[in-house]
Amino acid sequence: MDSVLAAFLLVSIAGLSTGIGSLIAYFIKTPKLGFLSFALGLSGGVMIYVSFVELLPQAIDAAGEIWGVAVFFIGVAFMFLLDQVIPEKVENPHHIVAVIEEEANKDTDTGENKTEAPKISDSAKKGLMKTGIVTALAIAIHNFPEGLATFGAALQNTSLGIVLAIAIAIHNIPEGISVSIPIYYATGNKKKAFWYSFLSGVAEPIGAALGYLILFSFLTDKIIGGMLGFIAGVMVYISLDEILPTAQKYDKKGHLTIIGIIVGMVVMAASLILLNL
Repeated sequence: MDSVLAAFLLVSIAGLSTGIGSLIAYFIKTPKLGFLSFALGLSGGVMIYVSFVELLPQAIDAAGEIWGVAVFFIGVAFMFLLDQVIPEKVENPHHIVAVIEEEANKDTDTGENKTEAPKISDSAKKGLMKTGIVTALAIAIHNFPEGLATFGAALQNTSLGIVLAIAIAIHNIPEGISVSIPIYYATGNKKKAFWYSFLSGVAEPIGAALGYLILFSFLTDKIIGGMLGFIAGVMVYISLDEILPTAQKYDKKGHLTIIGIIVGMVVMAASLILLNL
């Protein structure tokens, strides 16, 4: 029972880290492009490293090479199909600065920094509100399988669960920003922006809870190994299709993304070494 509670705690921390992103947006109205590129590169580096170095090898060890590799690509295919059903209004839940600059700046009275949400037209406010809500929905859909897989990993190995929770938490912070900023611009209400973003992360502990209720009696080493391979595929797809292209798009200096990737890999490698001592 202690391992189950620990697993739920890790999943909750990872999922609700979207609230950290909301708090960042609460105090910093417009994130710096350089910071955005570095942070997304860091997240991508963490997720790619932990997927190939830790999750996929453990999946192969637990479930066999054929099954471990197969579920990896099933995870990739699942995320591809999921992207096809997410509304086109939100091309990518990590497109943070695009939302701010394209929608808000064109409707501001001046280009000066303000302490309040900019004055924009009612039609733009409606568009931004819809963007924020649909983005929250898209993130919740993405977070559901992440919560289930993190829970399964933590049940098998608490250290691995900690590493995976850290990786997903880093990944979720910019997602929180991408929900809260358009809603803040639309409403001028920072509390409402925070709660929409915060609630989008609740899908991860919900995914873990449903997984526990439905699958717990069936969990075996092979099934848990399959879950690890699946989440590795999910994380690699998210990194390559969403996080890193977005980071590169806003990397005006040209090297912040790759620096973030390398730093993320180094941090995750050091974390794995320390946790395994």
